[in-house]
Amino acid sequence: MNGVGFSAAAWSSLIPFSSSSSSSWVSQKKLVRPKALNRAFTSDPYVLELAETLEESIPSTPSTPLPLHNLRNASSQSLLSTPWPSRRDEPFRFTDLSFIRQSRILPLSHPSPVKILTSHLPPTVYVGPLSALSSSSLLHTVSQYLPHTFPDADLFWSINGIAAPDLTLVYVPENCHLQDPIHFHYTPPQPPTTHPSDTMYLSNPRVLVVLEKGARAHITEDFSSEQGNDNGRYWSNAAFEAVIGEGAKLSHSYVQTQSFHAAHTKWTSVRQDSFSAYELTEVSAGGKLGRHNLRIQQLGPDTVTELSSLHLSVGEQTQDLHSTLVLDHPRGYSRQLHKCIVAHSQGQAVFDGNIKVNRYVYALVLQYVNEMHSVQSIERLRYAQQTDAGQLTRSLLLEPRATVNVKPNLQIVADDVKCSHGAAISDLEESQLLYFQARGIDQNTARRVLIFAFGGEVIDKFPSSSIRDRVRSHIKNLLDPSSN
Repeated sequence: MNGVGFSAAAWSSLIPFSSSSSSSWVSQKKLVRPKALNRAFTSDPYVLELAETLEESIPSTPSTPLPLHNLRNASSQSLLSTPWPSRRDEPFRFTDLSFIRQSRILPLSHPSPVKILTSHLPPTVYVGPLSALSSSSLLHTVSQYLPHTFPDADLFWSINGIAAPDLTLVYVPENCHLQDPIHFHYTPPQPPTTHPSDTMYLSNPRVLVVLEKGARAHITEDFSSEQGNDNGRYWSNAAFEAVIGEGAKLSHSYVQTQSFHAAHTKWTSVRQDSFSAYELTEVSAGGKLGRHNLRIQQLGPDTVTELSSLHLSVGEQTQDLHSTLVLDHPRGYSRQLHKCIVAHSQGQAVFDGNIKVNRYVYALVLQYVNEMHSVQSIERLRYAQQTDAGQLTRSLLLEPRATVNVKPNLQIVADDVKCSHGAAISDLEESQLLYFQARGIDQNTARRVLIFAFGGEVIDKFPSSSIRDRVRSHIKNLLDPSSN
């Protein structure tokens, strides 16, 4: 390999590149990294080769929306300085990614578009691809939010930023309340009829949601295997960003039931303004690997965040949730419920949940006394006081060698808060089974009822009855195939 092609910003200090700041569209050129400068980037040859493959997969269009162009530039720089994660890295200590690395990764040059199911949208609401957006003012609004970087963004976030062929935008203007949900159905990558067995076809869908002040919306993301493709071998690497304005509310449903031979990695990044609310209900039961990175930052006081997730491993699967919730302002409220069921001796579940409650921000204040003199002072601003944060993780291990690794983590610095967390890992309790048997119900039936009820607490939180019914049926078939 003579060089790696990547976007212009990665070499802006070496190769002149300019674009008009007033234009909403820019042309892209591919540059080749000289060999002599290899050492400035990661020495991981797999990542370098992957970066080249991703760049070559980007559709060649005469022009690209400026926000998408900026996203690719920032992601190029990030990816080329990030090695492939290993078990020696703390965020991946319990997550084995070797089956992805040992595969030949081929991004789809023309992936299937995201199916958007909705109705009765007001004319001021936009739901669709960024490339089809004609409003220059709305394009300018999107530019304010892309690219978004944060300390714990990893390699998969960068991969999506480079290789997303387009971006699906949901824009809801001020005080607009959507009555009908917006449903995104993601079609798995469809490989050619004949392809090498070690090949994994990669798709990188990306969604940006912008809710202005007082807006309300309900969005469902559905990652499911196509009929007849339950054993497909592919990699879905998705990203979901939401910017929730003051007093706005977003209800987010996320269902992942992809092939047991697939890899599913997903980032969800949410920024909440004052008095806003975000509710996430998640069920993940598919994939050989299902990894969800969830990051939420409360950017103002009186903000509400509620997270509910159910992970199910019925085969040689790893279901992994890494979440970070940052509370920096007064009277923040959060509740997180995580449940997992591991029903196979080679199954595994991972939960790493972090809640950060900060206390003080020191600010340098410049006070003008008169035209000739000024006084500098350092003031201590109280942040995140009167926060109410709760976290609970409960796991069922139904086989002797089943594994779950949980790491609840509260980082509390404020001194006027109410925070709690709990963790429980067990099989079903004997007392519960005896209760059923005392009433003439056999043990197998009792176990099925208790297991379904355990997961039902999360499933019942889905706002849509059709989603609840479909997920219940799917979970029941996975736990009890004889019921089909």
